[in-house]
Amino acid sequence: MKTPLIEKPPFYVSVLVVAYVLAGFLYFGWRFTTINWQLPLFSIALYVAELFGFVTGLLYALMTYRLAVRVPEQPLSNASVDVFVPTYNESVELVRRTLLAARNIEYPHKTWLLDDGNRIEMRELAAELGCDYLARGENAHAKAGNLNHALKHSSGEFIAIFDADHAARKDFLTKVIGFFADPRVGFVQTPQDFYNVDSFSHRQIGRRVWHEQSLFFKVIQRGKDSWNAAFFCGSCAVLRRSALERIGGFATETVTEDIHTSILLHKAGYKSVYYPESLAFGLAPHSLDTYLQQRIRWGVGGMQVLRRERVLWSSGLTLAQRLNYMASMLIYFEGWQKFVFFVTPPIVFFFGLLPIVAPMGQFLGWFFLYYLLSMAMYLELARGYGALLLSEQYGMSRFFAFMSTTTGLFRKRTKFSVTSKELSLAGKAWLWLSPSLMVAAVTLLSIPVGIYRIWDGSLPVGAGIANAVWALTTIATATVVAWFSHRRARNRRAEYRFPVHVPITLKLGHSECLGFTEDLSAAGALYKGAVLHDISQQSSVDVVVHLPNLVVPVPATVTFIWREGMKPGDQPALGLRFNWPNAQASAPLERFLFGSSLQFDLGQMTDQRPTFLARLSGQAAYADNTRGGDPRWSAARIDAGNPGQAVPVVIADDAHNGGILIISNCSLMESTESVELQTLDGAGIDRRQVHLSPDGTLETPTGPMYLYNATAAANA
Repeated sequence: MKTPLIEKPPFYVSVLVVAYVLAGFLYFGWRFTTINWQLPLFSIALYVAELFGFVTGLLYALMTYRLAVRVPEQPLSNASVDVFVPTYNESVELVRRTLLAARNIEYPHKTWLLDDGNRIEMRELAAELGCDYLARGENAHAKAGNLNHALKHSSGEFIAIFDADHAARKDFLTKVIGFFADPRVGFVQTPQDFYNVDSFSHRQIGRRVWHEQSLFFKVIQRGKDSWNAAFFCGSCAVLRRSALERIGGFATETVTEDIHTSILLHKAGYKSVYYPESLAFGLAPHSLDTYLQQRIRWGVGGMQVLRRERVLWSSGLTLAQRLNYMASMLIYFEGWQKFVFFVTPPIVFFFGLLPIVAPMGQFLGWFFLYYLLSMAMYLELARGYGALLLSEQYGMSRFFAFMSTTTGLFRKRTKFSVTSKELSLAGKAWLWLSPSLMVAAVTLLSIPVGIYRIWDGSLPVGAGIANAVWALTTIATATVVAWFSHRRARNRRAEYRFPVHVPITLKLGHSECLGFTEDLSAAGALYKGAVLHDISQQSSVDVVVHLPNLVVPVPATVTFIWREGMKPGDQPALGLRFNWPNAQASAPLERFLFGSSLQFDLGQMTDQRPTFLARLSGQAAYADNTRGGDPRWSAARIDAGNPGQAVPVVIADDAHNGGILIISNCSLMESTESVELQTLDGAGIDRRQVHLSPDGTLETPTGPMYLYNATAAANA
């Protein structure tokens, strides 16, 4: 295995990091002199909370200053691989999609369904899809026990693991198996990416689709990899069987078997590899309750690992590995830090107590110097994946959950809980929001008291204004969290709709019309395009979905027809509900939808944007196209002169600087002769002669989509 290249930030970011470190030591040296020793409990708690932020900031710089640069290596030949899909209580539909994607992986392998629920429907599903099925009579040690049980019944040299909701790309093993040419590599981890961008963990602004774990999987894990300290995340990874056998299998002593297993492998001398390309896509927690349940389990497990392995003093780990693991576990103590920050303004207002004794001008000078450098360092080392305001909102939503997880330091065992993968109304959202709402309510009530104290002179004006701004920030953050959580909790759609555009044909009797999908799922689609006059709501129609290397016919029911408010040139929309005759019939469409980044590629979505200093210096390596206007999509046909063989395509007008982008499910030969492009508009069929030039491909599980630029023919 080649030694990875190391990517370091520009010189001006290095200067920023040094300035932050120096400013931090100076600030906290000065802040110690401002502690109000007449109120030691309150004042020291605030000082320690601030100091905690500096320590975690130093660890953040350690993890993100250097990033490993990995490229795929030549795949091993004839390696034996077992693909494990553990399940406990997930639905048949969810597991089916994961198994379909696992079967579709191109490298030779054997797919196993590991059913800890011991359900007959799972046994039947495995038989239907040709996968090996394994269940056990008891559920000792939860997921880790399930995986260890499978190790005893399988023989593959390497073990690939996917959670029940993670659909792998077909090139998953081809991309990562080559790293195992080095016998010292114990495991290869890839990002856990997620397709349901309407989840609680996602925020979408224009074309920027940011996920709460973007920074971790896009930057922090790469930084850990530069120190040989990336850790196994429980899914989307491949492990060496002999390495697992050497440490006694997957760790069963804690509820987070993934990071614990990583530590044991590193202590045994094995190397880790983090390959940063998203090669599988899963289902992110859709609402606040499922998000917090997942974080609580991670946090309690992290505390158990911290207590059991004594990471900072554990023999067998390098100093860098110890610090990297410690950084990942300290994050759960952030809840206590946030709590101290949240309650400080109300304490000041209600009791007139000041935890800092210093002239206001001096305090503000030191405060702004340190915290501005802190925020700038965070954003620059995040390489465009950081989001200060959004991070604060998630910190608000989980602070109490993180506080509760630290009790894991004192509990030997905690029951393993599976994060819910099913969409629901999430009626418990307000219960989970109660800590944030209580903080906001108490803070709001304290403000009038603070104003009165400023008026009667018992609270200095400067301190009062500073705490009022602090208090209003807390209230605003809690309000946004509550609004967003409630909005996500009201999501009633039973299945995620992928915003992908593919040609689709409607047939009713002998009549036929062509359109395209605005969104698509295995359950239905939003159709836009030509609409037959005799179609009405509840009409039964025959649908043909045109996919790469695949045509999928399915009967459907029209659920609604939308024509209101249409402008000239607009196309009507139909809601379609697919009526599959059986579960097997939907498999080709499900295979196309799951296990690819097509929705992000088609929408030109990204979770990265240039940082302020990168823009200022003109050295941004990535363009900010996250707020660009959306093109006008249409369905069309390409007629190259072969009667009856016009190819259905989807086009995007005004893409690529005013040209036409054509997306085809089959290869169209570059044409020196013009071809006819037949586009539907509000007035009928628009016919024009164009020249085509290839502009790349988009990979999908069923085959490539071909991109072409179309330019008007000279004789048109």
